[in-house]
Amino acid sequence: MTPDLLDLPLFWHLLTRLGEATILLPAALLALLLLLRRSATRPVAVWWLVLLMGSTLLTTASKLAFMGWGLGSPAFNFTGISGHAMFAAAIYPLLLATLASSASPNAQRLAVALGFAVALMIGISRVKVGAHSGTEVVAGLLLGGAVSIAVLALTRLPRAVMSPIIPALVAVWLMITPVHAPQLKTHSWVTQLALRLSGHATPYTRVDLLHTGARQGGSGSNAGHAKSTPL
Repeated sequence: MTPDLLDLPLFWHLLTRLGEATILLPAALLALLLLLRRSATRPVAVWWLVLLMGSTLLTTASKLAFMGWGLGSPAFNFTGISGHAMFAAAIYPLLLATLASSASPNAQRLAVALGFAVALMIGISRVKVGAHSGTEVVAGLLLGGAVSIAVLALTRLPRAVMSPIIPALVAVWLMITPVHAPQLKTHSWVTQLALRLSGHATPYTRVDLLHTGARQGGSGSNAGHAKSTPL
């Protein structure tokens, strides 16, 4: 019997890579540059860039807070906002809308919906590969989704901002990079920054969080309050 594709670990590992900043940001940067070239679409680029930077800072801060000081929730198994889910929800809807800017308005709205669907699948993949809890993924999808929705609410969908060759190039990029692109050690960089800022020798981990929750009877208090000395 042929196994269901969605049950194959390889499928989820390849899919989850589509949420990596190193794969998504170059594609988003290309779209932003094209949007900035025209005065009619410049507001889309400006709002998108500002809100994306803000959500990136908030996501990074949540990770630093946990790894450096143990600030999380054992009750919700929460150690920080999922960056993959956040980037996917903040980029794919607007990226696909820009790539479909020469299509009809209905097709462009369909591209936005497809972007949110892709982000949701990437969020699910983060749970499937054991990288995040469900609450961390939901937080990332909500934050990133808020970016996309806010940009769409504050501006109009961009129209005819690129030649057909650009969507083709981005499609090739997104198909090739999950398989061939090297993985940057972004998690390691954030960990080192958290240790430097907190002065601790080793970072807090999910194991520490859940052990704290078990000792406190699942009260939801953060792990940092339960540890008087760094790991």
